[in-house]
Amino acid sequence: MDIARSGSVPSAKGPGEWFTGRVRIDRLFDPPDPARVAGALVTFEPGARTAWHTHPLGQTLIVTAGSGWVQRESGPIETVGPGDVVSFAPGERHWHGATALTAMSHIAIQEKVNGSPVDWMEQVTDAQYLAGAPRRPAV
Repeated sequence: MDIARSGSVPSAKGPGEWFTGRVRIDRLFDPPDPARVAGALVTFEPGARTAWHTHPLGQTLIVTAGSGWVQRESGPIETVGPGDVVSFAPGERHWHGATALTAMSHIAIQEKVNGSPVDWMEQVTDAQYLAGAPRRPAV
């Protein structure tokens, strides 16, 4: 048995090559081999998001606070909030993050293949990201 005490692993800043904006990653669990599953609490400040990416065995997000946007390639941007669970299929290209005005936190759970749980790609452009912003009615 292993007990990971709260606060025993320092928070990490989301690296600029994988994220846009201010992102904090709090690793929750990452057991040694042969286990493959890992999880983290990820907090996105307003406007922050991941780059496009895939997961070899898929990913599950459990939204814990705030309001966020998620999108799979060629799909609409969807708004998610506390209690929502988002599942991405293995190899499904996607991104996720906060809305433009509201922070969002989620628990991310994914499995590793050959030691890696994710394949990072290019950044989500501002135009792609802001396509999810609500439109103000014409006056």
